[in-house]
Amino acid sequence: MQDRRHFLKAAALSAAALSLDGITSEKAQAAAASKGKVTKPIVVSTWDFGRAANDAAWEVLKKGGRALDAVEAGVRVPEADPNNHTVGYSGFPDRDGRVTLDACIMDELGNCGSVAALEHVTHAISVARAVMEKTPHVMLVGDGALQFALANGFKKENLLTPESEKAWREWLKKSEYKPIMNIENSSYGPDKATTFNPLKLPGNVYNHDTIGMVALDANGNLSGACTTSGMAFKLHGRVGDSPIIGAGLYVDNEVGAATSTGVGEEVIRVVGSFLVVELMRQGYSPEAACKEAVTRIVKKNKDRAKGLQVGFLAINKKGEHGAYCLQKGFNYAVKSEKESNVLIDGKHYF
Repeated sequence: MQDRRHFLKAAALSAAALSLDGITSEKAQAAAASKGKVTKPIVVSTWDFGRAANDAAWEVLKKGGRALDAVEAGVRVPEADPNNHTVGYSGFPDRDGRVTLDACIMDELGNCGSVAALEHVTHAISVARAVMEKTPHVMLVGDGALQFALANGFKKENLLTPESEKAWREWLKKSEYKPIMNIENSSYGPDKATTFNPLKLPGNVYNHDTIGMVALDANGNLSGACTTSGMAFKLHGRVGDSPIIGAGLYVDNEVGAATSTGVGEEVIRVVGSFLVVELMRQGYSPEAACKEAVTRIVKKNKDRAKGLQVGFLAINKKGEHGAYCLQKGFNYAVKSEKESNVLIDGKHYF
């Protein structure tokens, strides 16, 4: 009888323990499920003008559209904006007075297209997509890129608006007109008063330059786009990171996507966007991955890094986003069902 009582008591305790284990297990499962939730669709892009770009991209994403279509539609907005002097139409010219555009695009399958030093076509991003879809190549440049664009129905136009031309002619008055490396920075810094400040130092917080955009669609696929008119008054033929796959933009559909903004030479030196994605593959959060990429730039040359701006922006497969930059002032726009095109300040190194 005593043994029977002990048996029943033990059985009851075991049942209670199992019940508690079940509750604990359910909580753990719920916590894991919550942790594993994916925010999709979502689109993020660089700078305050990224909000208008996000709105256009969202029109595609909210209908279940492909991320590739969304990022192209999104960055076409600043490309066509005459008030934006760092992307597309009305971009500030090079030192020869020629507006040259750089852009690239990449989809979830690893397909990519790019154009560099393209003149006379506003929507460089769409030409880059045509390169991706209609040629066996990844990049076309200069006259070849223009020839290809015209052959594929793009219209030739003058991208140098009166306002941009005026700024260029003003710059010429106080700048030596010869190919001296970094004369843009030395003669056009914040201590040199001009009639068109506050553009100030190319690549700094006043010169927003590139728009980079990455998106995750409802099907869980990633794509990205990056487009710019480049550094104001650059040497003719100068190409930054924006059209270079792995530097200005990189997408890996298993991991995440990243893009960059700022002085492209520094991004190229660390293959920045590829680095950010590979760090996310190792388990870094988007922000932590961007921070490490910025730190690599500082380690290359800290004194040089103190005088310029670079920012990285990334999302992973869960729809988590983050950014990091060299100097205070970089921000990015986020749009999803949870975040209504909010503008977020990127954390900074200096």
